[in-house]
Order: sequence, then C-alpha cells, then structure tokens
Amino acid sequence: MNNRLHTVSEVAKVLGVNPNAVYELIKHGHIKALKLGSLKVSTFELEDFLRRSAGLDYSDLKCVSPL
Repeated sequence: MNNRLHTVSEVAKVLGVNPNAVYELIKHGHIKALKLGSLKVSTFELEDFLRRSAGLDYSDLKCVSPL
C-alpha cells in the first residue's frame, strides 16, 4: 500500500468486512481516523492496525481478546 488516505469503504475492502464494521472499529478506538469531509484512515494506521491485531479476536469490540 502506498502512503495515502483511505475511505472507510476502501478499509473495509482491505479487511474483508462490511463498512459498518470499520465504523465500529473507529468508534471503539481500534483504528484511528481523521475527518476530512468523511472519515479517512491513513495507510500507516491501517498497516499498524493489521500488525497490532494479529492473533486477536475482535468479536466483542469492548473486550478484544487473544484467539
């Protein structure tokens, strides 16, 4: 991925989830976003989230636990 800002839909596509799931991840502080018209996620943040999330279960966003 190059260094840019991604829309929620683009992030959802990368993660293989529904855009609503990305909004929930942002709402619960698991992914940091910025608002420029609409919410955007930087490439750095997306890659960092993927690294931090390896081996974790996000079924309950209030209580993320190891698999």
